[in-house]
Amino acid sequence: MSHLRAAEQSPDTDRMFGTDTEAMGYLPNYTRLFAHSPAAYLAWQQLNGAVKTGMELRRYELATLAAARALKSSYCGLAHGKVLRDRFFDAPTVAAIARDHGSAGLSAQEVAVVDFAGKVAADPNSVTEADVLGLRNHGLDDTEIFHVILAAAARCFFSTVLSAGGAEPDPQYGESLDVDLRQALSFGG
Repeated sequence: MSHLRAAEQSPDTDRMFGTDTEAMGYLPNYTRLFAHSPAAYLAWQQLNGAVKTGMELRRYELATLAAARALKSSYCGLAHGKVLRDRFFDAPTVAAIARDHGSAGLSAQEVAVVDFAGKVAADPNSVTEADVLGLRNHGLDDTEIFHVILAAAARCFFSTVLSAGGAEPDPQYGESLDVDLRQALSFGG
C-alpha cells in the first residue's frame, strides 16, 4: 500500500481513521499515509476546504483533474474523475475530458480553465500574463483565476505526498468506475 511503514496508532490517528471511514464507507489509503502526521492532514483538510469554498464545485473538480493529469496522479485522477461522473457528466464524457478535454464538449471557458490549471501544475513558472488574460477573456475575474491557481497548487501538494509516499488508489475505484473510465483516469502514478 505504501512505500512507508504503517504509522503508529494514537488517539489522533484513531479519530482520523474513524472520521474518514464514516465519511467514505472505507478507510482510504491516503488517510493511512497521513497518519504519520495528523496535524498536516488536518491542515490539508482546512486548506482544501478553503480552496473549494472559493469556487464552483464543477470548476474545482475540472481544475483538480487537470492538475492530477499534469502530475500523473492516478489516485487523484480516479477520485476527482469519479466526482465529475457522479455530479456533472456521464462516464464517457469524463473519460473524454481526461484524454482530450479540448474535444470533450466542455465550454470554451472550461477548456481555458483546464488548460490553465494543467499549466500551473506542470510548470508554474511558465504561466504568463497572456495565460491570465486568456482566462479574463473567458469571463473570469482575478479572484476566480486565483482560485484556479489555488486548486492546482493544492493538488500539487496532495498528489506529491501520495505519490512519494506510495499510496495506491483505493480498490473501491475498481468497483465503482467502469474499465474505460478507470483507464482514462489512470495517469501513470
